[in-house]
Amino acid sequence: MTPVQVGIWGCVAMLVLLLCSMPVAVAMLVVGAVGFGAVGSWQGSLSMLSAELYDTFANYNLTVIPLFVFMGQVAFHAGISGRLFAAANSWMSALRGGLAMATVGACAAFGAICGSGPATAATMAAVALPEMKKYKYDHALASGTVAAGGSLGMLIPPSVVFIVYGILTAQSIGKLFIAGILPGVLMAVLFCVMIYVKCLLNPSLAPPAVRVPWGVRLKALLGVIETLLLFAFVMGGMFAGWFTPTEAAAMGALGSVAIAALGGNCSRKMLWQAAQETIRTSCMVLVIVAGATVFGRFLAVTEVPMLFASWLAGLPLPPMCVIALIALFFLVAGCFVDALALILLTTPIFYPVVCELGFDPIWFGVVIVVVTQMGVITPPVGVNAYVVSGIDRSIPLQVVFRGAMPFLLALVVVCALLMLFPQIATWLPSVVK
Repeated sequence: MTPVQVGIWGCVAMLVLLLCSMPVAVAMLVVGAVGFGAVGSWQGSLSMLSAELYDTFANYNLTVIPLFVFMGQVAFHAGISGRLFAAANSWMSALRGGLAMATVGACAAFGAICGSGPATAATMAAVALPEMKKYKYDHALASGTVAAGGSLGMLIPPSVVFIVYGILTAQSIGKLFIAGILPGVLMAVLFCVMIYVKCLLNPSLAPPAVRVPWGVRLKALLGVIETLLLFAFVMGGMFAGWFTPTEAAAMGALGSVAIAALGGNCSRKMLWQAAQETIRTSCMVLVIVAGATVFGRFLAVTEVPMLFASWLAGLPLPPMCVIALIALFFLVAGCFVDALALILLTTPIFYPVVCELGFDPIWFGVVIVVVTQMGVITPPVGVNAYVVSGIDRSIPLQVVFRGAMPFLLALVVVCALLMLFPQIATWLPSVVK
């Protein structure tokens, strides 16, 4: 077989392995190593495999992942997520469905110190779901809000997905972080509008609004100050040139520990729990990165990505239509493959196309993150829905998916706006040098 044929059969084999429920990282490692050996030599395949595994786990730039994850875990165990939710609830409770809107706001705020969509969903499921059930919220609305709101952790900086995309494409991680702010805020607002409209059309979904005194609202804002300070310290220090993205992650982790200590929540047990969760999450991400790297090396020697990019760029279609086709691919594939794994798998294929068509790589990074956000709340591999259902086992998985489906409309609107008005993602990075 020619190298191209081996590459195509390798892609088919990997899809079969994924459908057989083999872990994504293992499937990519196996197919990548075997395929590389089939095209080249088995000795070369073993050398490549060992080198790529070592390089991934020894990569200094990838240390930002465990550091940002640790920052989010310490913030959760220190009770910061609970205070964020309480503050958001005190301001949003004057509207019907306000508790669900407060959940979206708390998800956005916690995503700013977490960086992971599933982690944000898990945290807010533990904090917000009991409160919404207590006030007789519809279970589909409550669980769907947490699942969709958790996806904001993928877009609002610091985002693990942006970090990996930046490393893969050699783009500025700082600029990617800044580019995600406005789309993230826009998405959170649209989520809240979606909740308000649903409750307006069907008042039985949520209890009547409750007005909170202004004194209570202002006092609740104190619970937001620590998050704002930590976010401003990390992002502001990065763009002021005080430290690199990796150093910013380390300072953020240190800042979260300092906040926990000042609040009297920094115990040995808490730090141990945060460290355990960080190790578990970080190892999962890094193994997927390593698998995707090996699979990418296999595809590179087959030249399939280059041929596909040339064919796609040569289609007699306007450039934006080509981008729309790529977005559609991410939408469909995101229903079957984990978001991070999907970006790792496909970025080497689509990135050359985007560059050849003359689009901004930073803008494209934001677009594919928004599109893959849809995949984390859609069946059959909607990881956020599985997380929410796993945290509260009294809510069936199908109920979570049913509650999350309406939020897809908001995600589609944001994606369309980004394509029509790229400045939503590119303006802020061009201002903040």
